[in-house]
Amino acid sequence: MTNPKPLKIAIASGKGGTGKTTLSTNLAAFIAEQDEVVLVDLDVEEPNSGLFFNGILTHEEDIFKMIPQWDESKCTLCGICPKVCNYHAVIQLGPTILVFPELCHSCYACSELCPVDALPMIPKKTGTLRDFQIEKLHFVESHLDIGEEQAVPLISKTKKYVARKYSHVSITIFDSPPGTSCLVMEATKDADFVILVTEPTPFGLHDLSLAVETMRALKKPFGVVVNRYGIGNDEVIHYCREENISILSKIPNKRKIAELYSSGKLMYRDFPEVKHSLSDILDYCITAVRGGIA
Repeated sequence: MTNPKPLKIAIASGKGGTGKTTLSTNLAAFIAEQDEVVLVDLDVEEPNSGLFFNGILTHEEDIFKMIPQWDESKCTLCGICPKVCNYHAVIQLGPTILVFPELCHSCYACSELCPVDALPMIPKKTGTLRDFQIEKLHFVESHLDIGEEQAVPLISKTKKYVARKYSHVSITIFDSPPGTSCLVMEATKDADFVILVTEPTPFGLHDLSLAVETMRALKKPFGVVVNRYGIGNDEVIHYCREENISILSKIPNKRKIAELYSSGKLMYRDFPEVKHSLSDILDYCITAVRGGIA
């Protein structure tokens, strides 16, 4: 099961509530029984992977982004800054320059192009990163501050922290945000393999198809895990066959699994068939990356 090449697995879904976090936490804990592994919760707007672990906090830091601050004493009201800001984060109202931090993308254009240095960049806190240790499992999560509009910079900085600190760990799992927005693309763009979790319902099929389009646009190898198999219909299965998409596992719809999840407990320890599925999923991911089968 050990992979000599560092492997990044992103677990994503076209919609929320399909079981993405369930798979992420169980797969990470399963791997940690034998190997060192990093689990990263990149759903920074609503991280919940930490509900399944009781680890020791080893590191905590605030995350910042850089925004311009208007220096009225230097400003000549030349009008350059609002013209070069593509995000309308800097505007001029009469003799005043207004800066909207929530819209700023930290591109530095206004600051660098100001001829009198009237817009120096200053740090603004956007979230908090925490790092926990649970035996062989390293768990990293970031929380976006309430009222912050942009999650992508926090996701990016969280990934950089993990890459810097845990480059020696052979497997990293990214619990990605749901959907197909820029948040998901940021979370999955560096992944070696993407697991798309879906459910066998019309909603699940619709959003899975969107997620598939996104992964193909990103040119990412991927496979599908069907969670709560047994409800709905087989349209998801037929879709995957028609699109030549590998189905990595079908996790059954069982009340006991739902009870364990709602209690913040991992399911694979109570269900041997799920543990076997996790082993198959991991082996497929490693083989796909090594041999390019996906």
